[in-house]
Amino acid sequence: MAKLDIKAFSLAGGILWGAACVVLGIVATTGYGASMVSALSSVYIGYSVGIIGALIGGLWAFIDAAIGCAIFAWLYNKLQ
Repeated sequence: MAKLDIKAFSLAGGILWGAACVVLGIVATTGYGASMVSALSSVYIGYSVGIIGALIGGLWAFIDAAIGCAIFAWLYNKLQ
């Protein structure tokens, strides 16, 4: 089996989760998903409903997912 490229895997995961959190923060201005933003704001400092809060949360989410995906890819490669 092929090994995972740790840098590419972590970057892809970070971009996907960060973008999802930004979209969620903006969509929550309509009321849909506001409780999810509230739950995530307990983990991501500064994350809130609105554009600025969504961008802050997206940055935190990118960092969080990139680190998590890097650990996952590294562990996957070690266990092969």
